Amino acid sequence: MVPKIIDLQSKNLVGLSQEMSLIDNKTPELWKGFRQRSKEVLNRSSDDFISLQEYPSDYFQVFSPAKKFVKWACVEVEDFDSVPEGINNLVLEGGLFAVFNYKGTAKDAQVFFQYIYGEWIPNSDYNLDDRAHFEVLGAKYKNNDPNSEEEVWIPIKAK
Repeated sequence: MVPKIIDLQSKNLVGLSQEMSLIDNKTPELWKGFRQRSKEVLNRSSDDFISLQEYPSDYFQVFSPAKKFVKWACVEVEDFDSVPEGINNLVLEGGLFAVFNYKGTAKDAQVFFQYIYGEWIPNSDYNLDDRAHFEVLGAKYKNNDPNSEEEVWIPIKAK
């Protein structure tokens, strides 16, 4: 599994966010709430949805499934001129990302992520960077379908 290395420009995102942990995972509720409101966002840059995680700087140093992080359900927009009330904006910081393609369900993703963090990053020319991690849920994404496909963007920096 070889990722593409992409130098991404910053992006304007709008959506809903919630603090959670892997043990207290509130992802389905977060996405249900945002999907119901996403049609209110009029100036979208694409039809893709973005699932984004903001981890504390020490999150991966001593991993625990009880550690809290902030998860976003969002979309990219041209600007923040017409953000619907109750929807928040976020600037996704640009920089280098390792982009992996994932095919499968969310419940089967643990082995995939263990490979990225446990094997690929330690054996690559990169370290994990302290920026947001995200997944692009495009046209091939189908929730809870084993044929679902998405892009997984991991922030990196040269060693």
